[in-house]
Amino acid sequence: MNDFLYRAGMLLALSAFGAFLGVALGTPGLAASKGQSPWSKQTNSKVRLVSGTLDADGTPALYAGVQLRMEPGWKTYWRNPGDSGVPPTFDWTGSKNVKSAEVLYPMPHRFADAAGTAIGYDDEVVFPVKITPENAGEPVTLSLTFEYGLCKDLCIPSSVDLRALLPADLGKGDALLIEQANAVVPEPAGHETLPRLEAVKATLDGPAPGLEIDALFADGATATDLFVASPELLVPVPKALGPLKAGKQRFAVAFASAEEAAAVKGKPLTFTLVSNEGASDTVRTEE
Repeated sequence: MNDFLYRAGMLLALSAFGAFLGVALGTPGLAASKGQSPWSKQTNSKVRLVSGTLDADGTPALYAGVQLRMEPGWKTYWRNPGDSGVPPTFDWTGSKNVKSAEVLYPMPHRFADAAGTAIGYDDEVVFPVKITPENAGEPVTLSLTFEYGLCKDLCIPSSVDLRALLPADLGKGDALLIEQANAVVPEPAGHETLPRLEAVKATLDGPAPGLEIDALFADGATATDLFVASPELLVPVPKALGPLKAGKQRFAVAFASAEEAAAVKGKPLTFTLVSNEGASDTVRTEE
């Protein structure tokens, strides 16, 4: 079993075990451990903050995690929600001794809803957050307003305020949970790594504006897909133009209008390739 599958499997097993404990022990009412917030019960979901110290190439690194657990059948959204829904937002205003809080997104999947195709997560997702303190070695207070959409037959906007104190002696904390989530965060694509982009053809003028993307995946990869995101605008959901053949697959993004295509010009786009063999991000600007 390759390392990626092992780590992803461990994440699913850990989530299932956590769900069992939640039923058996009633965790929403339990006091939070060091570096955690209590569970906050929301409509058809619950959320908490966790934290821990991870090993980053031999150097201790402070991470938090936004852990969202959903009831069966409910889903939430990626940073590009697809044809419907809203992306999550993370507001760290009010945090103390925090220079930056970088939210990372585990690889998502697509699912059908009433408006077409949505992109996101079901069951449970942990968003890792890389915390850089203003003053290393001192306590950190995290104050988060987390807003997210939750969808089943109807979609519900949710908002929750979470607060956690990360002491200077936090130690490993919830490092295992965060590491398992980190394992399925797409890595920056390299020239020789897989999956990666082979070519992108942008036709942003004319009567049928769009993008045509050729992608390379590992031999025998399954669950191959492509998603495109931008911090400034919503990009239509890509469509696969055929199955994976000899490690290659082609996708297309069709813009609804010339105006929608023009808005993409000069904007950085993140192309996220996913599969059972791993995931990667490539940032490009199309003209």
